[in-house]
Amino acid sequence: MIWLPSGRHKQPKFATNRDDFFSMKQNRLVHLFIAAFLIFVTTMSGSGCANAIAPSGGPRDSLPPLLVSVNPKDSMMGFSGNKIVFNFNEFVELDNAQSNVIVSPYPKTPPGIESKLRTITVKLRDTLEVGTTYSINFGNGIKDINEGNVAKNLTYIFSTGTTIDDHSITGKVIVAETGKTDSTMIVMLHRTGDDSALVKERPRYITKLDGNGNFIFRNLPAGQFFLYALKDESNQRRYLSKRNLFAFYEKPVQVDTSIGQYVLYAYEEKDTTGGAVPGFSQGGARPSATATAAADKDKRLKYRTSLDNNSQDLLSNLVFDFTTTLKNFDSTKFLFLDEAFKPVPVYSFVRDTSNRKITLVHKWKENTPYNIILEKEFAEDSAGRMIPRRDTLSFKTLREADYGSIHIRFNNIDLNRKPVLQLIQGNDVRHSFKLLTRDFNQKLFKPGEYEMRILFDENGNGIWDAGEFFKVRRQPEKVQPITRKLLIKANWDNDVTVEL
Repeated sequence: MIWLPSGRHKQPKFATNRDDFFSMKQNRLVHLFIAAFLIFVTTMSGSGCANAIAPSGGPRDSLPPLLVSVNPKDSMMGFSGNKIVFNFNEFVELDNAQSNVIVSPYPKTPPGIESKLRTITVKLRDTLEVGTTYSINFGNGIKDINEGNVAKNLTYIFSTGTTIDDHSITGKVIVAETGKTDSTMIVMLHRTGDDSALVKERPRYITKLDGNGNFIFRNLPAGQFFLYALKDESNQRRYLSKRNLFAFYEKPVQVDTSIGQYVLYAYEEKDTTGGAVPGFSQGGARPSATATAAADKDKRLKYRTSLDNNSQDLLSNLVFDFTTTLKNFDSTKFLFLDEAFKPVPVYSFVRDTSNRKITLVHKWKENTPYNIILEKEFAEDSAGRMIPRRDTLSFKTLREADYGSIHIRFNNIDLNRKPVLQLIQGNDVRHSFKLLTRDFNQKLFKPGEYEMRILFDENGNGIWDAGEFFKVRRQPEKVQPITRKLLIKANWDNDVTVEL
């Protein structure tokens, strides 16, 4: 009971019958509805528009599209149509069909491929060959619209004859210079081994590499083929430039009797023809008029040195690298001096064949200051540029304590293959050493982390040599990478054992 100030009292109101109870319940529902409506109106007016928001908390769809049916049916024989319709269990779309979809045998005219809702339709534009097995591999070209899940390597097969060809060959492509793989390359089968076929003709069959550099051709007919691989950035399926990775198998492949894997070694051919391929011409890039004018306007000769923070490595020479080609170099205007500016007695210069590098060759003393004075006339490029005034370089050699020593033991290396140890940083070969024994020792070595690989140097020149296909048919030299890295610490004896 609630007492009021007037001296009267008021009974609290309770539902005394069934009708009152339901009336109160309805009132509460009305009030809740009005409150929810006001909140909705306020939210809409604040944002200015309605945004469709997906319900949260549900699991993400990670399943690829599922093929429900295809018409005509898969592995059909006596095929004579020109249209194939694939039906999926959800909405799908095509992704870069030109690059992803592979039709074998390789057609003169690519098929038309389009997606609509849950279907993918392929329209064949080539005249089909009699008694031939065809396959259409979609690669990563089909994915669902909502989450982008890919139906990987969906393959459809049919035959215009009475049988389905079932021969296959497998293999691997290795980049010869590094011993690693490049999964962006394609592998091709040609019917003829003529040089011109690579440039002028379409391959008979193509396939792609997986992430480990492996490939497989399926549903091949029996017979002889010639096996190649190349980096096909233009999707033309032809060998257009020596600057692109390329590999060839040296013998014809007999598909009906092939056993085991075929290993191909890819290389970029080193040449002086600007990458030109026999029988194929393409325009080369020329310097722009703006760039040429800018170079002519600057009358200063520019160079950089191999010094690192004014420190000279004890194990290497001092290199002067010029931005333009030198016409003259006057060594009498190049003064190599000690800390007291007295001439250093024994040193020499080496100019490279490009006339853009001058190397100062000297046996350095550790922890020793040096000076170099460059007179204005010490060098002149082909346009008459010189340095604007006398230049002085002061630097100091590193200490022996700044280096580490290394001992690497190769337990099972074949010394008859003329192995060369290569130490890599980034993509550059920093050091190369011919291995005459299974133990490699170096008293002073610059600290850092290096990748290791072994070059099998067939011609004994100490460097990797590319292959050459046209007319010569010479395979590249092989390189075997070493999985473990070499970490060199300063003032430390670094001992490593390597199993190849």
